[in-house]
Amino acid sequence: MSQAVSRYNKSMDQQHFFQRGLIAWYQPENRPLPWKGINNPYHIWLSEIILQQTRVEQGMSYYLRFVEAYPSIRDLAAAPDDEVMKLWEGLGYYSRARNLLAAARYVTTELGGVFPHTYTGILALKGVGAYTAAAIASFAFNLPHAVVDGNVFRVLARFFGISTPQDSTAGKKEFTQLAESLLQRDQPALYNQAIMDFGATVCLPRNPKCGQCPLHTECVALRDKRIAELPVKSKKADQDRAFFSLFDLQLRR
Repeated sequence: MSQAVSRYNKSMDQQHFFQRGLIAWYQPENRPLPWKGINNPYHIWLSEIILQQTRVEQGMSYYLRFVEAYPSIRDLAAAPDDEVMKLWEGLGYYSRARNLLAAARYVTTELGGVFPHTYTGILALKGVGAYTAAAIASFAFNLPHAVVDGNVFRVLARFFGISTPQDSTAGKKEFTQLAESLLQRDQPALYNQAIMDFGATVCLPRNPKCGQCPLHTECVALRDKRIAELPVKSKKADQDRAFFSLFDLQLRR
């Protein structure tokens, strides 16, 4: 067997181990959230927009208030701008609220109040990017689109030992392709939620719970003692290089 084929087989074995371990680990009741386990696209979209640049702990109360105030996307579309902005108060990044209203009114007036049910249609909504479209498509319609957010970057970078900066063009392509290849296409919603929860509760940015990780035996970062190094961000790396260059320059003076 050639070295290239051997590496490929090892990679495939690693991918299968990752998929099986992640699905076996996932228990929805361990992280109950009001938007999990539902297939209402309006509610899922609402939660995803609120959670853009907002922690779950802070965003949950806003989500519940929005759902109560506007039970349907038509209700949200009909709401006065200042009323919605007042309800949003405290979340910051008000462009999200403006996009929320614009998308709700577009769905109501142009789509007859029917939320788009394809990835492309969801992506066309104002304020919706690739990650949000994939999340809504998989959670609401069980469509096979992999989510790639900060949690997913971290989990994949550590487990597979990926040093490509996640914020580079090459990195985004590499992580997206890997995420798509790992996606359980017969149960995309379950798989996506599993990897997101795993990153949020086990493979943490700091002090990850490696002792409780069901994947630790095959984790490259743990094996190579590179947990703190991964994932790599090119902007941070550039800042670190600039800092140490300045530090070195000061030492020479």
